[in-house]
Amino acid sequence: MRIFETVIYGDDIAAMAEFYADGIGLRLAEEPDELSAVFRLDDDAMLLIFDPSLSSRPGRPVPSHGAQGPGHVAFRVEPAELDACADRLGRLGVEVEKLVDRGAGGRGLYVRDPAGNSVELMDGDPWPR
Repeated sequence: MRIFETVIYGDDIAAMAEFYADGIGLRLAEEPDELSAVFRLDDDAMLLIFDPSLSSRPGRPVPSHGAQGPGHVAFRVEPAELDACADRLGRLGVEVEKLVDRGAGGRGLYVRDPAGNSVELMDGDPWPR
């Protein structure tokens, strides 16, 4: 079993789509609209970004949902890609909140997306099998 989709929330879908496409390097699966932005990851998992005020309305085709406050999402990147991601984010004016060195578990680079969600890029596995 694996996770097929993960949802995070933000009220400015355009800014969120730009952050995840241009800053993180994810590829859009469809054009963003006022409700959501949808990204397909390399392993075919999906990241969905919803405006919580719209996704929590009753009467939607799927059960309503939404969350308040910042969430967290982590992406695994290749070790050589972590520094490139940090550079790309820096060019967009995104500040690195923290860089954690986990020794053999790799590094974790933490930033905030436009909605304040904690976004981690990791180049290792802090929980090796």
